[in-house]
Amino acid sequence: MNQPLIFTPADDNLWEQYDKLAARAYGHPIGDITHLREHADLRVAVRAGRVVAGGLGLLVEQFFGGAPVPSACLGDGCVAPEERGDHLATDMTAARLHPLTERGAVISAITTSSTGYARRLGWEAPTNVLAWAVATDDLKRSFTGEDFEVEHGLTDEAEALQHQLARQWNGPMHRPAWWTRWKQEKSNLTTYRFSRPGHPISGLLSLTTARHDRHGMSLTVHDFWAADQPAAAAMLAFLGRHNTRARTITFRRGALPPYPTLLHGLRHHRTTAEAWHPWMLRILNIPEAIRLRGWPTDLTTAVPIETENETGGKDRWMLQIKAGAAETIPTNAEPQVTFTRRQLAVWYAGGYRSTTSARMAGVHALSEDTLAALVRSTAQFEPWLPDHF
Repeated sequence: MNQPLIFTPADDNLWEQYDKLAARAYGHPIGDITHLREHADLRVAVRAGRVVAGGLGLLVEQFFGGAPVPSACLGDGCVAPEERGDHLATDMTAARLHPLTERGAVISAITTSSTGYARRLGWEAPTNVLAWAVATDDLKRSFTGEDFEVEHGLTDEAEALQHQLARQWNGPMHRPAWWTRWKQEKSNLTTYRFSRPGHPISGLLSLTTARHDRHGMSLTVHDFWAADQPAAAAMLAFLGRHNTRARTITFRRGALPPYPTLLHGLRHHRTTAEAWHPWMLRILNIPEAIRLRGWPTDLTTAVPIETENETGGKDRWMLQIKAGAAETIPTNAEPQVTFTRRQLAVWYAGGYRSTTSARMAGVHALSEDTLAALVRSTAQFEPWLPDHF
């Protein structure tokens, strides 16, 4: 390990080296390293001509407050087992973020089981992530499809519905044109559309199936997008009609939106929820992230805040929100609310649903009313990231 490290974008040779390294580090092949080659940026660390670390980066917009915000989405990163323990992952992360911030990323999202490491670098989880399982017979007994029609296949209208509904949450990707093909190739998705006769599509459901070890099949939901409660109920009823082949319906982690249709509709509460490692958010450029985000049109406020910056220092801003827009202006005014980097990310994503949750997370505020206004400013939509990268 005495040879110096070189951080560099991957050419064809280094890309192939990293593919082999990732399979060794993870213990199994990582298909996305192949599937995302046309769309991702791969940065690697090279020592003596050998790739010892790396990871993919995607520049994709995420919706916050109904507006798309450029995000550096980091995935499939690893360090060679023989290189671990010397903080190489921290330097590798900086090298991965740099080209994406140069291209306009102002926030960054990751999904990792190493949450402690991510928190040290400024990421935080805005919300819990759960995978759900429910007996197919329970869905069949509890939900009806009313007069909804179900059609197989993805259409432009269905993709437009997904884009429209994604704006109603904080976190979903504004899926680029290549996203669907990538997911189809990776997971072999089967997609269904739901609509009332003569009406536009109001539901989109994507799932995968696999032969069960003993009988029938296993069914996993990947996409669950409903425009309203009747459409969601019709989609759950449709899943219940698989009861002759699948005993259980599994909603992949984060796939089921955090609304109460399932739990409020079941006749018997026999679901299983399994906690997974969460998606995490980091603010890379505070003024631009604030400017690009959507804000409530009926809120007008000006609050001096203090935030922790990327180097661990403190910055003071006057946060001004008016008519659906916001800006931060440097100020010397005494702050009324103080955020760490991680607290700022949770607030930005609408993760604080009350002043109580913000205070219990350590957010310091001089005034309850001021904190309430800030919580309200980002809590119009709930945090939810159903997309995996």
